[in-house]
Amino acid sequence: MTLNELIMKNAAAVDAALPTYFETPEAALEVLYDAMRYSALSGGKRIRPFLVTEFCRLFGGKEEAAMPFACAIECVHASSLIHDDLPCMDNDELRRGKPTNHMVYGEDIALLAGDALMTRGYEIAANNTAVDAKTALIATQKLLFASGAVGMMGGQQIDLKSENVQIDFDTLLKMHAKKTGALIRVSAELGCLAAGITDENDPRMQAAVEYACGIGLAFQIVDDILDATGDVATLGKMTHADDALGKTTFLTFMTIEEAQKYAKEVTEKAIAGLKDYENSEMLVEFANYLLHRTK
Repeated sequence: MTLNELIMKNAAAVDAALPTYFETPEAALEVLYDAMRYSALSGGKRIRPFLVTEFCRLFGGKEEAAMPFACAIECVHASSLIHDDLPCMDNDELRRGKPTNHMVYGEDIALLAGDALMTRGYEIAANNTAVDAKTALIATQKLLFASGAVGMMGGQQIDLKSENVQIDFDTLLKMHAKKTGALIRVSAELGCLAAGITDENDPRMQAAVEYACGIGLAFQIVDDILDATGDVATLGKMTHADDALGKTTFLTFMTIEEAQKYAKEVTEKAIAGLKDYENSEMLVEFANYLLHRTK
């Protein structure tokens, strides 16, 4: 099976499982649930669920243990995209080639849908009956931590307060380690947990974390390059958004060629500790796939 086939297979499995978590429980909530479905079921690369399922597979776990965690992380990620696009944040009108959530449902419902998706993700992780209760609790705690004030939300705050302000390179790295990197890291951790690895000092967990942190950084570097060089039709979202908002990016500190070289170095370091594990070839190839993506 090729990497693209595996990505498509995993995405299809997630796309089949996700709707089961969004059945409207009562008629009065139909608008909210419709808004939740609009963003959660809108496709996308499903990068984070892929990491959950593939790390679970790499370390001998079963797909049925990984799938609830994969759906949980996708809910939290979808929530962050809704909030990211709001007028009070990045004020975007296009996401994955479709109008953003607030453009369809209004800011009020979009805000609620984002909140509801995030909490739904925590519920799904906590209720994963394919793992033992202690593992489900650890996974939920990690997901809460990664998405909360010292994780993704903290990164968002740094991002918002850095508009039209020149921040230094270390602050840029810190911002993206939280804003983008935290959910990518926890995706790998959830995959390890689904495979029964609960000790943070386990070499397998440490290799997974190092890999995830590296590809998370490379992912953001490539994002900055694509924002500056890509086109709307290919990316499915507005380009040159960072410049319009006065944001500091990796291209503030380096040329496109230097940024590409930096992303390559980060990717190579990410896979160094993982490639010696048997059957890690797909994850190694996935890291390079993200490095060379065009959307």
